[in-house]
Amino acid sequence: MVWFLGLGIGGLVLLVLSLVFDGLLEGVLDGFGGRLDGFLSLPVIAGFVSALGFTGAIVLGTTGTGAGVATGAGVVTGVGVAWLTWRFSRALMRDGSAPAPRGEDLAGTSGSVVTAIPAGGYGEVLLHLAGQPVKYAAKADAPVARGTEVWVESVLSPTSVTVRPVER
Repeated sequence: MVWFLGLGIGGLVLLVLSLVFDGLLEGVLDGFGGRLDGFLSLPVIAGFVSALGFTGAIVLGTTGTGAGVATGAGVVTGVGVAWLTWRFSRALMRDGSAPAPRGEDLAGTSGSVVTAIPAGGYGEVLLHLAGQPVKYAAKADAPVARGTEVWVESVLSPTSVTVRPVER
């Protein structure tokens, strides 16, 4: 039973190392699994070894059967855990989140004036880009007072916009 527990704990240690060093240890297995597309990654191997060890220890301790039966049960469970780990990691890597927001996405959005905008000069507006409040330098055709709600007409640069007051 000590061997099985050692395998289980060793698999957990390998998993922690693979998470802490995040890809640093992956180069060790690059030459072996070119076509397996991540199936020989350290988290998958760690899951297999841990499941083999802990399942073997449980089967050996509870049923009183020999080490061969415990090893067989551990291998079956280990293959299942390795497959689930591989599928889960592939799903995480394939995450198709939305593209990063760009400054051009600001045209047509509303915001409020933080620093008054003088005629022909720059002030500041608070806009929301991807849900985050961001201050931009703002220019307008006419003076705009602080606190006025404005619409972004165009993006002048990555840090400045042209605005107009919202008319209600």
